[in-house]
Amino acid sequence: MNLPSAQARSPAPPNPAMLAYLRAHADSTGIVNYRDFVEAALYAPGLGYYSREDRKRVGREPGRDFYTASSLGGGVFERLLRTAAVHLLLPEKPDAYTLVELAAEPGAGVFGNQSFPFAQTETCQLGAALTPPSRSVVFANELLDAQPFHRFVFRRGAWRELGVLIKNESIEEVELRELSADALILHNELPADAPEDYHLDISIDAEKLLRELTTSAWRGCLIFADYGYDWNELINQRPAGTARAYSHHTVSGDLLAQPGEQDLTCHVCWDRLEAVLTKAGFKNVRVDRQEAFFMQHAAEEIERIMSEKPTEFSRDRQTLLELLHPAHLGQKFQILSARRG
Repeated sequence: MNLPSAQARSPAPPNPAMLAYLRAHADSTGIVNYRDFVEAALYAPGLGYYSREDRKRVGREPGRDFYTASSLGGGVFERLLRTAAVHLLLPEKPDAYTLVELAAEPGAGVFGNQSFPFAQTETCQLGAALTPPSRSVVFANELLDAQPFHRFVFRRGAWRELGVLIKNESIEEVELRELSADALILHNELPADAPEDYHLDISIDAEKLLRELTTSAWRGCLIFADYGYDWNELINQRPAGTARAYSHHTVSGDLLAQPGEQDLTCHVCWDRLEAVLTKAGFKNVRVDRQEAFFMQHAAEEIERIMSEKPTEFSRDRQTLLELLHPAHLGQKFQILSARRG
């Protein structure tokens, strides 16, 4: 049985339908672990942030919540990715491969319906089965950070798992008396000591997703764009954790506010994900800053964009600089890439 101790409160009552959904998935004491709370807040049918069809989430326009590299417009990100994918496949030709984009926003995939220079392009919507064709280039943009995550805190000499208590018309963050099954496995890898109130946010679901994706024996390359840190930084240099909420281009630490109305995310753990790919038989597994990845694998496309109409203002050049510059997305985002076959 879980023993709650209140840590934080939601300032406004959640949607009654979401409260009912959480209550139905809680244990006998009205508690769900943080992982299950985040899953409900993001993916509860018709209620979760990503499962609702009544709002547009991505873009810089007013009313949207956040923007990504793929939403900058002009097709620059797409051009860089296509060039990089072809480079990663060398010496093989791309026309024998299917370009697969995972979890694209409805009507907002990076690659659209154009398949050149690949045999074809497929878009896999969020929640669909992850079974790429036998020869594939698999791409995902900010999919790993959109997975549910567990929360841990070091208090009173031990790591404790956090959960959420569903009350009559409110929710509260609590400590769990017992670790959930997945958390118990991870708990054995945590350091024996840490500063008091040190937080760790980790997505075991992101690792499971990658295992599911690589179970079938498809060959080709994988390109995942996202943001994260290595294990050492997460457990030594991020005392407040990395979980946060996004709404209307504003970042917040209040993860409990209005579940279903805001995006919840945390930084992924890159070296744990690299280990999943290595175990699945992938080679050349590495994580690069977005800037370094494109400079290495798409230099010719970068040069082409920079040289187009050099005496005139170019929106494509502006977008390219935003994608590559360390002060913008070039350093904030990283690329996980690997090859199998």
